Amino acid sequence: MGFLTGKTVLITGGGRAVLSDGKAGSIGYGIATAYAKEGANIVITGRNVKKLEDAKEELERLYGVKVLPVQADIASGADNAATAAAVVEQAVATFGGIDVLINNAQASASGVTLAEHTTEQFDLAIYSGLYAAFYYMQACYPHLKEAKGSVINFASGAGLFGNFGQCAYAAAKEGIRGLTRVAATEWSKDGINVNVICPLAWTAQLENFQKAYPDAFEKNVHTPPMGFFGDPEEHIGRVCVQLAHPDFKYLTGETLTLEGGLGLRP
Repeated sequence: MGFLTGKTVLITGGGRAVLSDGKAGSIGYGIATAYAKEGANIVITGRNVKKLEDAKEELERLYGVKVLPVQADIASGADNAATAAAVVEQAVATFGGIDVLINNAQASASGVTLAEHTTEQFDLAIYSGLYAAFYYMQACYPHLKEAKGSVINFASGAGLFGNFGQCAYAAAKEGIRGLTRVAATEWSKDGINVNVICPLAWTAQLENFQKAYPDAFEKNVHTPPMGFFGDPEEHIGRVCVQLAHPDFKYLTGETLTLEGGLGLRP
């Protein structure tokens, strides 16, 4: 039994994606796998029902945990507060509470320059990333306060370094960094640990970005000093597991950069 047995984690963007070589290729699913290995109950959200069901089947079969997949989309023009609240209500009704919230979901039109970006493309990034983190944090807050739990949000080097062709994505991710730091300040009195991770892992999304926009990929994506990209489970998921451990409470509010297995760099 892992140290998270009986705990519940909610992971947005947790559907299973596959790389061209057949390996799992999404950060959300890598995180879910890491938590499953520690015995946690898992709630995963996403827009693609099949990816959610595939994740549920594999995690339950391989690790004997319980997985609740919930189709949900935070988007422009929707009642997003109600969407997030409904996911949280289902999670609490199924598992009794929420101990960890991981805001991983993000969609964007990467590769489109600032001058060519449309309002719809900008909204896609802001709503799926920044607004999603905002609404899920609000909906989960009472349960995280009760559990003395953790929030782990995802930002990106795109915002830190101003990557070409990623204006909306970078804006959403920098907004998430700011939101995370405010939450760490306001929620520390409640015993809630809040951190943000800026990962660099080889995923199906990154693989597709390379194929669709090779020039933008060449300008923005560079092999880390260790000579390889991070693995979604081993390097990203395991850090998320560590941040849910009581011994990591002192890290609250930190921005953690993960590059190709180099570990935590506040």
